[in-house]
Amino acid sequence: MDPLIAAAARALAMGDPLGALKTVALRRDAPGLALRGIAMAQLGELARARQLLRRAARAFGPGAALSRARCVVAEAEIALASRELRWPDAALVAARDTLEAHRDWLNAAHARQLEIRRLVLIGRLEEAERQLETADPTALPPAWKAAHELLLAGIAMRRLRAKPARAALARAARAAHRSGIPGLIAEVDSAQRLLDAPAACAVAGRDERVLGLEEVEALLASRALVIDACRHVVRDQRSQVSLVKRPVLFRLVRALGEAWPGDMPRDELVARAFRLRLADQSHRARLRVEVARLRRALRGTADVGATGRGFALAPHRAHEVIVLTPPAEARRLEDKHARVLALLADGEAWSSSALALALGASARTLQRALDALSTAGKVQSLGRGRTRRWITAPMPGLTTPLLLPSAFPID
Repeated sequence: MDPLIAAAARALAMGDPLGALKTVALRRDAPGLALRGIAMAQLGELARARQLLRRAARAFGPGAALSRARCVVAEAEIALASRELRWPDAALVAARDTLEAHRDWLNAAHARQLEIRRLVLIGRLEEAERQLETADPTALPPAWKAAHELLLAGIAMRRLRAKPARAALARAARAAHRSGIPGLIAEVDSAQRLLDAPAACAVAGRDERVLGLEEVEALLASRALVIDACRHVVRDQRSQVSLVKRPVLFRLVRALGEAWPGDMPRDELVARAFRLRLADQSHRARLRVEVARLRRALRGTADVGATGRGFALAPHRAHEVIVLTPPAEARRLEDKHARVLALLADGEAWSSSALALALGASARTLQRALDALSTAGKVQSLGRGRTRRWITAPMPGLTTPLLLPSAFPID
């Protein structure tokens, strides 16, 4: 290998993009363009990095299938770091097949990790877990092991399994320190801080307390009837009722849960369920219809009984009703906006189309949420038009998963 190319690859593998640019900044050949693209990606210049990698792929030509596949993998990681989740994943699968055919097992493993990370981001956790089960990280270098453990931790956190998440992050931290890559160490530290941050608030009557992930996990395993405003479900020990696609019913049951063990007047229920200030007879008639629908939805879990002034929630098995809400700083906005904040909490820059895909929302609904969050100072945008991205914190100096250097092995 060209000594300058080898030196740049070693610098990138150690998380030193500036050192790599010192050796290949003026190179116009295919390997030089590729390594420049990776270095620019590590510095956060993702648009420029993508251009360089595409130029490198063209320069390698059709006879260099292995090098072109590595360029595709690097471009896929840039798309993932940019949260462009509509990037054609078929191209990444084809690149992985090419890498495996040429026995480039390390970069093939990296490509598979990118596939799994995309599945995690869009909420397809079962499929991500199945793919992780087939992966064997024991033969991988420390950086790849750390990325594997970060994936396990991310899935465990989304599953509300605090103990496996902490164990995975501890293994990731050990692997990251063995790798010596500053960006990877910072990534693991960020994930550990996220795990320690408040996960939700529990509201029971007038009592409200902040919960960590372990406490949320314990609450969901308790005998209480939990009205989960983070995921829009109602659950007890035996059953779970999803109201994600029925927002009016969820607003009703949440209002009744906050009033439990008392009842809530009809006019207040109309205001909460239909978001109206004044109620007339037509709204009260609609309330009766929606309450009947809520009774059918909660059949076997709880009942909604009529009282002299309104309605009250009556759990079948639970002796306590707790409303689980997003943390206080997110609850100041609409619940649907809190879901957007949860995705943006990773510190990465997301496109509005990627957020809409991950949340299963329409582009117009998502844009309204982003506008409201921007007005409230919770998020900020970068760029314009198709390059516009949304973040909750200043753009980091390094792309989040450190693995861009792996697209070009040193030896």
